[in-house]
Amino acid sequence: MVLSPIAPIRALLIAAALLISGAVSASPTACSQHFLNGQVPVLTNPNLLARTRELCYSGYAALHSGITRTPLWSAEHLTRERIEEARQTARVNTFHPDPNLPESERAEISDYARSGFDRGHMAPSGDMPDPQSQDESFSLANMIPQNPDNNRYLWEAIERAVRDLALRDGEVYVVTGPIFAGANLQALKGRVLVPTQIFKAVYDPKRHGAAAYVVSNAEGSTYRVLSISELEQLAGIDPFPALPLPAKATAVELPQPRQRRPRRSEGASARVPSRPGDQPGTEDDLVGGMLEAIDRMGRP
Repeated sequence: MVLSPIAPIRALLIAAALLISGAVSASPTACSQHFLNGQVPVLTNPNLLARTRELCYSGYAALHSGITRTPLWSAEHLTRERIEEARQTARVNTFHPDPNLPESERAEISDYARSGFDRGHMAPSGDMPDPQSQDESFSLANMIPQNPDNNRYLWEAIERAVRDLALRDGEVYVVTGPIFAGANLQALKGRVLVPTQIFKAVYDPKRHGAAAYVVSNAEGSTYRVLSISELEQLAGIDPFPALPLPAKATAVELPQPRQRRPRRSEGASARVPSRPGDQPGTEDDLVGGMLEAIDRMGRP
């Protein structure tokens, strides 16, 4: 496993700090079909804005970070018809660096080689209804370094649960992304940052409500379901800016993910409930404690 602790990625943090002052929000999107009411997700934490580029593909849209060399979010509109078509589309593993990104900002296949991490989809290949969208989903701009156990068991079950929800209710809007929190971030070969957590936000038009799964990027079967307001506080991203505040403040029930091969020691997935007074995080926790790390080094 080739990992670097926080020290080797100080240059990334400094670069981010230097670029924050000149960063701008994502430009108006040409991918409105993937977003609730056509409104692109909003980065509410300005520290995330540095070196971001919006990517528009047939099956999903993504906002890519040249600092983390991962997506900050990938967005999809899942319909019953799309999922039915996706079930008839064979998966072909065509992992590739994204040709629409500068080489200096994108991940490469070699970054993941012998790292011990999976190339984990944010917009899943299982959601893609045709060969073109299937191939586009294998861009490394749609990938994060993901714990293999998490990717193949709990996270796969969450992806399947969301598809089943789209089949049941007719359609859902989904925004998926990584969370970088804490002061001990790792990076693959000093280039691709490893998320500490992963979220999948879901809006169900039939129920006029939304919520988000949040899991640690680690082995295990536990997950949390947060409101969109709680997710925004934790991740610095508003996945559904078109939602009114009351809908963001209340988490609707999401289907329980059921693993295909539960481990003997843990069994089925277990939800960790959010209780009144629980604080999912603050902006100070975001992006690997970026500002705190820069403070310790001395601000440029």
